Amino acid sequence: MEKITAMIPAGNEADNIVEAVKSVLWADEVYVVVDESSADGTYELAKSASPDIRVEKHEYGYSAKQKNWAIPRASHPWIFLLDADERPDRRLVDAVKKALENPACDAYEVKRRNVFLGRALKSGGLQNDRVIRLFRKECFYEDKRVHAEVKGYKKLGSLAGRLEHHTFKDWNSYLIKLHRYSKWGAEQALIGGQKAGFVNVVLRPIHRFIKQYFLRLGFLDGIPGAVNAYLGAYSVFLKYTLLHELKREPGKKIEGEIFKAEG
Repeated sequence: MEKITAMIPAGNEADNIVEAVKSVLWADEVYVVVDESSADGTYELAKSASPDIRVEKHEYGYSAKQKNWAIPRASHPWIFLLDADERPDRRLVDAVKKALENPACDAYEVKRRNVFLGRALKSGGLQNDRVIRLFRKECFYEDKRVHAEVKGYKKLGSLAGRLEHHTFKDWNSYLIKLHRYSKWGAEQALIGGQKAGFVNVVLRPIHRFIKQYFLRLGFLDGIPGAVNAYLGAYSVFLKYTLLHELKREPGKKIEGEIFKAEG
């Protein structure tokens, strides 16, 4: 079986990091990269989780940049990327090991089960959520602040099992992350030449809610489904509102405490 590094990027994840490390101790190497500005003991807790893991600090720019810095530093030819709020189930672990016995692909996608406000979301589009998490070391993430995909592979496979993803810890951290990603999305949209007119600022958020809550049956997930749909619409509204501000005052930076998020 080819050797693998389980990589966990983390910042202010004291509540999650120990269990995250324990969930990947089956790998040949566990490598945790902690945001240098993390201030809740994530670094120390990661080091205490197991004597055999590697933990390093690095200044956090954005997710893709952090991962692309860490990937070449892995000791083995395969990477299993795990966010601190995710856990692989037994079937996925077995599938990873089996795939590495005789790899037929350069990268593999994984099904993800998203838990929000204590409920696994089975509708609203998230029931089909898949992410690439097993890939050769030669792969990399797009240099994008948000929604960066894994690139550099020739053939993509799929693994059995799933990642359990607990997206909500508390409202403070959730809203900080939502605002941060909306800000980054606006900056990325500015670079891409997107518009911030009536359609995007007013109609696009409404369309997002209708699509997620009604067309993709988000209402079947009860209150968590409704809240998730509203927050999705709000994130779209905020992104294009911030883009409008950036276009109105070229060169202006979006500042404020709400955007100073943990890594």
